[in-house]
Amino acid sequence: MISTRILPLVSLLLVASIFGFFYAWVCSTMLGLDASDPAVAIQAMQAMNASVRNAVFFPAFFLTPVVLASTAAALVRKGRRNAALWFGLAAVVYSLGGFGVTIALNVPMNEALALIELPLEPAAAETVWRDYSSSWQVWNQVRALACAVAVLLTGTGLLTTGSVPQAARGQVNAPGTL
Repeated sequence: MISTRILPLVSLLLVASIFGFFYAWVCSTMLGLDASDPAVAIQAMQAMNASVRNAVFFPAFFLTPVVLASTAAALVRKGRRNAALWFGLAAVVYSLGGFGVTIALNVPMNEALALIELPLEPAAAETVWRDYSSSWQVWNQVRALACAVAVLLTGTGLLTTGSVPQAARGQVNAPGTL
């Protein structure tokens, strides 16, 4: 069984990674695409959406709820119910607001955009991009916010795990103990 010291840290790493991924879209990627020629923005977004399905993205997106829930379960087994609650809440918030929004809303928008054949007339490209980008960004902001909340919940859970070695709390340990 993976340690209740390791799982909380892995949980934090994964949920912070997916928050950072969504946040980057909020603060730079979509702003840059919106400033581009609409046909270029469509083509670039089509390429990015196709490339995101990879082994690097997989753990943060798909394994975050699994690891958060596993951490909560491991902490319950160790009698650390308070900490487990925070990780469980983080799993729910991410599952609904990050993962769920992505699957239910952003992915269908991405799939519809993938069907757009370029080149388009400039006015048509502008309409397609404007309609796509404005709606997509709203839902991306929702999932980024949900992931930020999940990071805070995970951090709170980590702070309440009680797994800090006694020496780190200013207590002296017997040799060979934590």
